[in-house]
Amino acid sequence: MARRLLLPALVLGAATMAACTPTYPKCETDEHCKEHNEVCFNGTCQECGSDANCKAGFTCRDTKCVPKPECTSNADCSRGFKCQSEKCVPECAVDTDCAQGLRCKDGQCAAQPECVDDGQCGEGRMCSGERCVEDPNARQACELQTIRFDFNEYSLTAGARRVLDANAECLRSRGGGSVTLAGHADERGTEEYNLHLGERRANSVKKYLSALGVPESRLRTVSYGEERPVNRGQNEEAWSENRRVELAE
Repeated sequence: MARRLLLPALVLGAATMAACTPTYPKCETDEHCKEHNEVCFNGTCQECGSDANCKAGFTCRDTKCVPKPECTSNADCSRGFKCQSEKCVPECAVDTDCAQGLRCKDGQCAAQPECVDDGQCGEGRMCSGERCVEDPNARQACELQTIRFDFNEYSLTAGARRVLDANAECLRSRGGGSVTLAGHADERGTEEYNLHLGERRANSVKKYLSALGVPESRLRTVSYGEERPVNRGQNEEAWSENRRVELAE
């Protein structure tokens, strides 16, 4: 008789225990943690078990909702910044923070300066903005020389070519300004003939300068024939001075 009464009592006790809610913070479902605004995670009520349990701008870390980090790698930061302790900070504070050959400038790793003073740049160049650039004052150091021609000739003599070699170097150092090549002749011959002769002389100079690397786009030719003599004498000395091409910027 006692054995019959014991069995129903055990069944009733087990059913009663199954219906009991686990004592906080123990849990089986999220319902058991609802009163504390928590979720059930691994059998214990916690603030979160995943990021989905946290509000916007927060992440779940060690079952706690914490603000999302500004970054987790350098790729999360803008140019010139790096990720350090989950915050984007300037990529350098001193030169040793940068790779070899770079220096720290305004919090960013930048190339070493090409120069810090004019003495580190070549002749005719100056230091500006830590770079070697053409010195505008040095461009005036060279002068363009006049080219002379033999009587009734527009071909270049050996002496004329040497002068043009120096002129070409001068023009290259001066940059991209335009140059006028003015052809002249002495008074002998007709006015029309001398205009053509002056033009041929100017074109000979243009062709030679172009071959030396002066862009044709910089070279403009014009002929004045016998109209503008530099020496009005009527002898070979005067005529040789008037047979010329003048270069002017």
